[in-house]
Amino acid sequence: MSQTLLPLTLFYDGACPLCQAEILYLQRRNQQQLLQFIDVNSSAFDPERVGVSCQAALDQMVGQIEGQAPIHGVPVFAEAYRRANLPILAWIFSRKTLRPILNLAYRIFAKNRHAISGAIGSFALKLVQRINQSPR
Repeated sequence: MSQTLLPLTLFYDGACPLCQAEILYLQRRNQQQLLQFIDVNSSAFDPERVGVSCQAALDQMVGQIEGQAPIHGVPVFAEAYRRANLPILAWIFSRKTLRPILNLAYRIFAKNRHAISGAIGSFALKLVQRINQSPR
């Protein structure tokens, strides 16, 4: 990585198994300690400090680069994947030409994440837990 990346805090829905799986995967990839994770349903989430309500954080992914304003939706994933050393995913999620499709797909997912998680979330969570237990 040619430029210095500032830490990014991800505010996620800890009640969503699919969201938990994504966070567990990113935690394992967090070799440079550039990602921090806060469940918006926990007492660690301070809406006043972040400047985003709990409901807004539940409506779409929210992240905050150290010292900057919160970012929302698809750009959060691009920044998270950069910090997790996942360059292909970071590249895909940062393409302006793909942004309309990614935004639409993410809006559909965010609205339906609990139903989607009910269908595949426990499988995804178990898979990531198994991957995380394997040697690096």
